[in-house]
Amino acid sequence: MKKTPFVTKEQVEEIVKTYPTPFHLYDEAGIRANAKAVQEAFAWNKGFREYFAVKATPNPFILNILKEYGCGCDCSSLTELMMAKACGFEGDQIMFSSNDTPLEEFTYANELGAIINLDDFTHIKCVEETLGYIPETISCRYNPGGVFEMSNGIMDNPGDSKYGMTKSQIIEGFKIMKEKGAKNFGIHAFLASNTVTNEYYPQLAKQLFELVVELKETTGCHITFVNLSGGVGVPYTPDQEPNDIYAIGEGVHKAYDEVLVPAGMDDVAIFSEMGRFMLAPYGCLVTQAIHEKHIYKEYIGVDACAVNLMRPAMYGSYHHITVLGKEDAPCTETYDVVGSLCENNDKFAIDRKLPVIDKGDYLVIHDTGAHGFAMGYSYNGKLKSAELLLQPDGNVKMIRRAETPADYFATFDCFDFKFEE
Repeated sequence: MKKTPFVTKEQVEEIVKTYPTPFHLYDEAGIRANAKAVQEAFAWNKGFREYFAVKATPNPFILNILKEYGCGCDCSSLTELMMAKACGFEGDQIMFSSNDTPLEEFTYANELGAIINLDDFTHIKCVEETLGYIPETISCRYNPGGVFEMSNGIMDNPGDSKYGMTKSQIIEGFKIMKEKGAKNFGIHAFLASNTVTNEYYPQLAKQLFELVVELKETTGCHITFVNLSGGVGVPYTPDQEPNDIYAIGEGVHKAYDEVLVPAGMDDVAIFSEMGRFMLAPYGCLVTQAIHEKHIYKEYIGVDACAVNLMRPAMYGSYHHITVLGKEDAPCTETYDVVGSLCENNDKFAIDRKLPVIDKGDYLVIHDTGAHGFAMGYSYNGKLKSAELLLQPDGNVKMIRRAETPADYFATFDCFDFKFEE
């Protein structure tokens, strides 16, 4: 599959007249079309809701677009809860899924009416002592241990993950919380990351559906929802076929009819938290080639760095690169595409076959719409870039300004520090 940018060289040349590179750019039309498809794929379940993982792209403009399509927010921290509230999300439109949670965050989530998703058995006592009671609606995160396998092999290793409870802990936890006043229960699980296969959600759903039937039988609890969390991925490499959300939705539907309906549980709502699937392909990092270096390898230096996109440096992740204006040129050169951090892992691509790149060329780094800007940091005194929204009419709107040195120095308020631009 050829990866084609949603922005052209001519558009970028116009954008940089106002907003210099580097910047993250989001495709509003793509975001809207995808959100609509997700809702259609799960329309068979009357309680379905996509709780967008705020950590993937914590920007109010993005959240408000998704809100138009019935999405909620999955929050993992106090500030994400605050952002959800500021965007008008309330009550069960918010899912609070955190781990190693400060107790005051349970309090704030409860004040918003959010659904609290407990990561650990000991958090039951923490919540009761902090709030003075157990909320009527409560969820628990499940970790089956071992490895998660599908027809094409091992996908991930839940047993090595810090998240979730064992099956026996959830059974015991449900009994305890029911005695303490909880009335509506949910199950949440995340067993594999960035799966590019239509099998993952249906197989996970079947396991969770079988679990909630057992939970109902052993605890007598009213199970009201199953949260499939995230894990539905995107094709970062051109050789991968993208997931078909309609096929995925139908696969979950089939498992639902096979397991839950015969058990008299056809009122169970399906939730998802597909941050990556919802946003990753609809964002890109636009950067300009500013240097070249010829030593033991051929290097292209760009004006972005790992501060703008951490995944390649942190995980060795592949992000496809298009040189604007040279989309059809032969890839005759082998480059490392690098940033300026004082870290040797600050590389967007290693030994990547690309067209000849000249200083001044604009590069589009694909699939940065999720876990791109959000994972930025300020090492080496680097500043975060702007976030821009490419609107359906072709106009561009700034949805977060670029940081300035004044922002970097703003927190030095504990002594007499004079910052002068």
